[in-house]
Amino acid sequence: MAHDPRRPRPASRCPVCGRAASAEARPFCSPRCAQVDLGRWLGGTYAIPGEPEDAMNRDDETA
Repeated sequence: MAHDPRRPRPASRCPVCGRAASAEARPFCSPRCAQVDLGRWLGGTYAIPGEPEDAMNRDDETA
């Protein structure tokens, strides 16, 4: 579905706090929320599903 230029797009929301996103920190509302999100990634709160790390290492050993 293409964007209708006559209708404004809804304001995007900060994924951390839900406030309106700012142009300077997009997609976040502020640098603080960007740092909170980064901390969650680095702390392991967020993760991308995949094979366990030890399964990947076994493949390297058998090659």
